[in-house]
Amino acid sequence: MAKPADQFQSTLALLILKTLSLGPNHGFGIALHIEQASEGLLRVEEGSLYPALHRLERDKLVSATWKITENSRRARYYSLTAAGRKRLQAAEEGWTSMAQGVANVLRFA
Repeated sequence: MAKPADQFQSTLALLILKTLSLGPNHGFGIALHIEQASEGLLRVEEGSLYPALHRLERDKLVSATWKITENSRRARYYSLTAAGRKRLQAAEEGWTSMAQGVANVLRFA
C-alpha cells in the first residue's frame, strides 16, 4: 500500500497536470486555480507546489520558460508536455476507478 506522502505527491501531481491541461500557467496561477476549482477545499502551499513542479519538470511531464506576467513580473510558466498529457490521462483513469471502488464499498458497507 502506498504511503500517505506518496499518495499526496501523486494527487498533487494530478491536480497540477490537470490545471496545466487548460494552458500554460505560473506557480501562483496554478495554486489559485486549484483553490478556486475546489471551491476553497484544496489549498496548495508554496512549500509543496514548487518541489512538485520541479519533480514534474525533471520527469519531463512539464516544461518551463521565463515570461512576464500580466503584472509585469518575471515568472516561470509551466506547460504540459506530450508525456505529461499521457500521464494525466492515466492518472485521471486511475483516480476515477479508485473513486468508483470507494463509492461502491461505501454504498454497501
